[in-house]
Amino acid sequence: MTKKVLFLDSVHPILSERLTESLIDCVYALDKDIDFIYDKYSDVFGIVLRSRFFLDAEVLSRFKNLRFVARAGSGLENIDQDYCRKNNIILFNSPEGNSNAVAEHALGLLLSIMNNINNAHTEIKQGLWIREANRGEELKGKTIGIIGYGHNGKAFANKLHSFGVTVLAYDKYATVFEKQGIQSSSLQEIFERADIVSLHLPLTDETHYYADESFFNCFNKPIYFINISRGKIVDTSALVEALKSGKVKAAGLDVIEYEALSFENLFANTTPPPLTFLLNSPNVIITPHIAGWTHESNFLLSNVLADKILSFSFD
Repeated sequence: MTKKVLFLDSVHPILSERLTESLIDCVYALDKDIDFIYDKYSDVFGIVLRSRFFLDAEVLSRFKNLRFVARAGSGLENIDQDYCRKNNIILFNSPEGNSNAVAEHALGLLLSIMNNINNAHTEIKQGLWIREANRGEELKGKTIGIIGYGHNGKAFANKLHSFGVTVLAYDKYATVFEKQGIQSSSLQEIFERADIVSLHLPLTDETHYYADESFFNCFNKPIYFINISRGKIVDTSALVEALKSGKVKAAGLDVIEYEALSFENLFANTTPPPLTFLLNSPNVIITPHIAGWTHESNFLLSNVLADKILSFSFD
């Protein structure tokens, strides 16, 4: 019987091309609802998706021949991982595919908020030529705390190396190997020493609202804050209070907690007050979850998945 893989989201065609070359039948339900998918594709061997559906136990249980789920990206929060483990469904993701893109975006956000680039640009468009109020700070000599040292955290640390900074890297579940300019650190040391903090965490029950009021209150000095991981890791209300009090000098956010699952309908409803504050703050930059969204990473995310799927023995 031909192995059939169902694509629920659009990804770079290199994935389907490589699967097809290996005699795997690729089928598509990019705009179909879940009932149609159950009816027509319940026999699939694998599923490829980004974020369009939450694959909980109820959804997954309807695919009786399912052997793998492949997520084009890093996070697996929209897949019931416990169900997959219990039912021998292999999970693939591709954080290696966009880690460089994420790191470059994080660096861009950091340089922008430290040098008031976005605010100065906005003022220029308004006919204002204001220099002193937009005087920036240099990265050189700063201490940067990276919380979460997986593919993205490591890539960001490596980008920072040439700026003459000290990087304190902390990961609760991984050993951080020290190299020039990068030091394994405790969370407490980051609280005590960091000038800049960047989050590189997956979204789990443990990390939901990881950056809350107590988190921001732990820092010994005001910080620049970057989040390019997942929006719900940060309690937006707590971040707003930290910005108001000066505990956070400025923030660069590629993700926010109010993102819908599909990301495209952010402003469909009334804007929450904390988000309104961020949108009106000259020392906050928000981008629409595009840190890993480059032309290069679009290819790499799918190519990495193809490598993983085709190298795995499903016998």
